[in-house]
Amino acid sequence: MYLSTPLGRVFAVDPTSGNPRWAYDPHVDRNIYFGDFANRGVALWLDSTASAGSRCSLRIFVATIDTRLISLDANTGTPCSDFGQQGSIQLRNGLRNTPANAGEYEETSPPTVVGGVVVIGSAVADNNRIDAASGEVRGFDARTGTLRWTWHPVPQDSTIPAWRTWVGPNAHRTGAANAWTVFASDPPRNVVFVPTSSPSVDYFGGERKGDNQFANSITAINAATGAVIWTFQTVRHDLWDYDNASPPVLVTLQVDGHAVPALLLATKTGQLFALNRETGESLFPISRGKVPASDVPGEEATTTQILNSGLPSLSPQRLTLDEVWGPTPEDRAACRQRFGELRNDGTFTPPSIRGSLIMPSNVGGAHWGGFAFDPTNDVVIVPTNRIAAVITLIPRATYEARQGKETVGERIGTEYAMMRGTPFVLKRELFLGPSNAPCTPPPFGTLTALSLRTRQILWSVPLGTSEGLEKIGIRMPPDIPGAINLGGPITTASGLVFIGATLDRYFRAFDVTNGRELWKFALPAGGKATPMTYLGVDGRQFVVIAAGGDGKAWGWSDEIIAFALPRSAG
Repeated sequence: MYLSTPLGRVFAVDPTSGNPRWAYDPHVDRNIYFGDFANRGVALWLDSTASAGSRCSLRIFVATIDTRLISLDANTGTPCSDFGQQGSIQLRNGLRNTPANAGEYEETSPPTVVGGVVVIGSAVADNNRIDAASGEVRGFDARTGTLRWTWHPVPQDSTIPAWRTWVGPNAHRTGAANAWTVFASDPPRNVVFVPTSSPSVDYFGGERKGDNQFANSITAINAATGAVIWTFQTVRHDLWDYDNASPPVLVTLQVDGHAVPALLLATKTGQLFALNRETGESLFPISRGKVPASDVPGEEATTTQILNSGLPSLSPQRLTLDEVWGPTPEDRAACRQRFGELRNDGTFTPPSIRGSLIMPSNVGGAHWGGFAFDPTNDVVIVPTNRIAAVITLIPRATYEARQGKETVGERIGTEYAMMRGTPFVLKRELFLGPSNAPCTPPPFGTLTALSLRTRQILWSVPLGTSEGLEKIGIRMPPDIPGAINLGGPITTASGLVFIGATLDRYFRAFDVTNGRELWKFALPAGGKATPMTYLGVDGRQFVVIAAGGDGKAWGWSDEIIAFALPRSAG
């Protein structure tokens, strides 16, 4: 089993005992500030042209937070010297928009290897400037590290139709629209499926008018050439930080009596899309509708968005006054008063100067933890968040007059971001009451099962509890269900769902048929990761999760924890 850490260290361990076999340390500078100090795993590739068992015939690829793509011999953990410069490529080199600092451009997810090509995106810091580091997706030769191709999510070719959806003198200088989550690949078709994020900056698009095609999309790319096969945009002209953060999942579905190769994508907007993997067309009727116009000077919000994917929404799409909540009468009164002060025009309410209520928020709906698929029953299992955010655009002169200062970004709490190149400073916060409890009603997080046969929600249960929230300043009664969660589930053939993800730091197992919680285990820190399962050489089935937390709200730990079924009596 091969493991990676936020510092880019890679470990090979025996999967049945946990005993280490080798370790590799890329020596990332610990003194550099990185906004998302994470590493979501490594890629493993077998070179079919190499002699079996020869050096680097089986390779590990790891992308480090400081943007190196490194090739290692899977048997020894030493660099493959024939790849790049002595086993490494610096991914900052050759970008269209040069990163302003080390923390603006990062690597947080593993690359994907298809047909001898290593395909990799990037993580770009949000809301710093309109021309942030650019989010090219690139394909490198898996043996030599030679650059094979580059794809620009912000189009640079004026002959393609997507170019015309970026309007304004600065539009094609826009940064980000990067692909920072885990990709999916279809090796027989030699295709990689790339989910992209919002362009810079997230909450003001006055310098990038138009629909901004390729951003906030899922795009099928020929892994050999980098050519776009098809693209499907989930959000036009994003003003809400609605990245496509959830890794896509490739499945085969029965549609009208025919087996269809499909791609499933869950989004922060709380929608689940089912697309034909070969054409990008939706397998179910999509509903588009008018959405509210912006009242911010210089902004031109798009007039229509996808309001429904043809499947039931996974999370609430708006908040009404009657639904406003609080754990005490004082909290509820304060939340109701704040609610009345905010702009709240339902789904896709654009950011405003007075403050806009955004639901789902920038942490979902569905989130980067992704979802699991039960192929026996054609059921999708999705963790979601059900809390609102408040987005306020502060005129820059007003902000400076208050002598405000830029703060470190937090997904739990309040964040200010400078959005340089725009007339505004961003204030982003969760919609919380005086006791720091959500103003949205519980459950604050759920685990939801959706049948792709009946197109109905089978069950939805609270995920997590309020246990431990006092450690981050949130005061709630102990029996309030559901917690903010970030992490993914897996399903097993025996009908179980395993997931960590929650602020209360438990690892849980659920019954896939009804959502009943069957088991839980207290981790040393939040399992802000996706578990894995495998059959050991001793015949036992293992389930393993990285219980690393996040160093803040989810706690911190450096433990990988394995659970296993008992050995059979025979």
